Amino acid sequence: DLHIKMGEEKKSSKNIGFGKLILFGEHFVVYKVPALVAAVKAATECKVQLSSKTAESEDGAWSTGLLIEDNRPAVPGYKRKKRDEMIEATKLVLKHFKVDHEKRGVKITLGGDLCAVSGIGASASNAVSLSRALADALGMNLTEEEVNRAGYEGEKGYHGTPSGIDNTAATYGGVLSFCRTDGDPIFEVKKLPSPCRIVYASTGITSSTTQVVGDVRKKKEADPEWFDKLLVQYKKVYEEADKALEKGDWKKVGELADENHKLLQQLTVSCKELDDLVHAAKKAGAAGAKMAGTGRGGLMWAICLDEKSQNEVFTALSKIAPQAWKTEFA
Repeated sequence: DLHIKMGEEKKSSKNIGFGKLILFGEHFVVYKVPALVAAVKAATECKVQLSSKTAESEDGAWSTGLLIEDNRPAVPGYKRKKRDEMIEATKLVLKHFKVDHEKRGVKITLGGDLCAVSGIGASASNAVSLSRALADALGMNLTEEEVNRAGYEGEKGYHGTPSGIDNTAATYGGVLSFCRTDGDPIFEVKKLPSPCRIVYASTGITSSTTQVVGDVRKKKEADPEWFDKLLVQYKKVYEEADKALEKGDWKKVGELADENHKLLQQLTVSCKELDDLVHAAKKAGAAGAKMAGTGRGGLMWAICLDEKSQNEVFTALSKIAPQAWKTEFA
């Protein structure tokens, strides 16, 4: 059993990481083209307690070990399937902050109102909230850029080679464009002229980002010309979507979401469950809909032009999806 003499618990409402939905560009963003991301209001919150003594203390009680209490809401099976990756991500963040749990006891408590499901950026939300809480417990005052960098290190435990997009959204919130480079990633916060109504829904399937990203890479290497054609088509979608978002032209955003989903189908990262939800959303009146994130499970989202449409789409998706949510990006 792990017995830890904990120091005083740090209580801070700032130790959060936002969830996110990729509006445009999942999978393509790995290959250094821009994507558009929107943070959701729900977030993971983390608390970290460090033991007051260490294994190197000369006298008195001391403690070592890592204790994680995961109280996040989640779809069935998510925590079990992601457990090993979550533990690895935690260890990478601890390493980044030079905290050795074999020499000092660490207790991590995860909570918040973000429901963990594939596609909502739960892993980045976890890593970013942990980075904030650990820095807080250590008495460090980090810049947002430093928080983002620490969150990226944690993401490696979940994704192997993360794009950097999820941790950036989890750190900064809002709507942003993101692009990987040979150096540091480039991102830009987008100010929207009006709120954007969205419904998103879960397939109830938890997929492995590492596996799906790896499969796409293999297909790209097997047929570079095929992949390059899709990449060119995606770049046009992105450019039009970027302009439409700045104008608040949600009808156009919806049409482009449909186009992006078709490209992701060609990449073989969609699945019947996602396609069924996208079709149902469109039938219920959505201006457009697409899968979000890893694919082969996880989430999809739909653009709604008004409150009535949003409610109708939500009702339709709730009938066939394990879970559905309504929200806005502004």
